[in-house]
Amino acid sequence: MAIKQKITISSIKSLTPDVERINDSEIPGFHARISKTGRITYYFYYRLNGQQANFKLGTGNELTAVQARDLAKQKAADVTKGVDIQAGKKQAKEEAKRRYHLRLDRYISENYLPFLESRNPKTANKIYRELNSSFKEFMDFDIDKITPFQIEKWRNRKLKEGLSPTTINYYLNTLKGALSRAVDWGVIEKHDLNKVKAIKKDNTVVRYLSIQEEARLRKALRDRDEEIKQGRESANQFREARGYELMPSLTALRFADHVEPIVLLVMNTGMRKGEILSLEWEQVDLLNRNLTVTSENSKSKKSRHIPLNGEAFETLSEILKSTKNKKFVFESEPGIPFKDIKKGFSAILKDAEIEGFRFHDLRHHFASKLVMAGVDLNTVRELLGHSDLKMTLRYAHLAPEHKAAAVNLIG
Repeated sequence: MAIKQKITISSIKSLTPDVERINDSEIPGFHARISKTGRITYYFYYRLNGQQANFKLGTGNELTAVQARDLAKQKAADVTKGVDIQAGKKQAKEEAKRRYHLRLDRYISENYLPFLESRNPKTANKIYRELNSSFKEFMDFDIDKITPFQIEKWRNRKLKEGLSPTTINYYLNTLKGALSRAVDWGVIEKHDLNKVKAIKKDNTVVRYLSIQEEARLRKALRDRDEEIKQGRESANQFREARGYELMPSLTALRFADHVEPIVLLVMNTGMRKGEILSLEWEQVDLLNRNLTVTSENSKSKKSRHIPLNGEAFETLSEILKSTKNKKFVFESEPGIPFKDIKKGFSAILKDAEIEGFRFHDLRHHFASKLVMAGVDLNTVRELLGHSDLKMTLRYAHLAPEHKAAAVNLIG
């Protein structure tokens, strides 16, 4: 049922759901509806090209009866002048739709992630997770509203929390890359994050193991291996006494699990973590004593061949003895390689009393030992898979005792 009456604050207050609608007695087309729950909505009906059109003025929560009345008068005047009063509304709707996809979390999941997957499926999810975890506080920001000042504050906070400059620069460059792609696609006109400069750091100093540290690391690896083997034997004795099925014995194997051989191989090949964890047996040539890092798994996107020295060859040969029809050299499950060895490696470092050392530093250790042994930098560059010699020059800074030995040759 509808009634005709001037729409005022008092008439709206007296409106009940059984009335449903009140048509204003003074402004043609202006009316208010009430839902069964008591929600008030104001409308303005008018004719456009001979057809009846409806314009929603707003709800009772947004407008008072007086405000709705004034707005209805304004829209009636615009219609008389031939103004399309729906145009602004359509524009606002389109803008709202566009901005919906500008929110950082939606942009990286709906636009950027599919792009990353098309480029490199192996690293796409890693970059996606890093963006989500590193910039969690910005996930509900529109990407064109993230300012350099906000990122500067984020960077300074991360420094205080102890995050390394290298890691902060990496995360920052990842975010810049995502936003730059949005500019390329025309999603946003521009972004100003290039104004946030990278933290300057000294790349000439690298962390590698001293002779004493390497000895302690190797001992910790052996001790851990023996502990695992003894644990398996003890468990089997327990199972045998109770008639349970025994687990495979580890006593005859050189390595109890994957941690020690991975560390030894990186120390002797300089492979990156991702390269060694994704290493497949078809890339290993024990006959000719070399292995191949494929372009798909290489950071430089170029394949390279690494000769196997004695320890690397023996390590792979021992692993092969316990490998049956495996695709990857190091598998957590059949056909699935290990994703990380962070927990095991951290425990080894603790047992060896080695501080300030990361898994990636094993690669630095490999390179530093080569340089200290007199290997030329270009050969080191080729073995490491660096595309630019500038990256390899950091290893020209050798240990003080090595420099002393060199100058003493002419002393």
